[in-house]
Amino acid sequence: MCPDQPLAFFFMANFAQRLKELRTTRKLTQNRLAELLNVKPRVYSRWETGDAVPHFDTIVRLADILGVTLDEMAGRTDSPTQATIRNPELNRLYRKVDQLSDEDQKALLVVLDSLVKRSRVDQVMAER
Repeated sequence: MCPDQPLAFFFMANFAQRLKELRTTRKLTQNRLAELLNVKPRVYSRWETGDAVPHFDTIVRLADILGVTLDEMAGRTDSPTQATIRNPELNRLYRKVDQLSDEDQKALLVVLDSLVKRSRVDQVMAER
């Protein structure tokens, strides 16, 4: 038995538990998170059961998608960071977005992305 095996097993078990906790806190299904990562749901499921661990670049992508730091992803810090939205009406609506279906969330992403891009174009045009 390799001396690193107990450490690797400990990491895998903690990572799997942390991953599931972060996903469920954000009300994402395994299938949806797998889709966002472009992996098969079966592959993602193995990460949550501790049967496998994703490559480091995938862990970085997971942290980005879940909106946490790598320390939070690894369980080194306890409280996940929350997005700060100063506008009270936007903040109220933001809290309700997780209740939307995946299809509606995708549509909302398209709309928001379009608005942000339009705003950037307007800023560039105003600078000329």
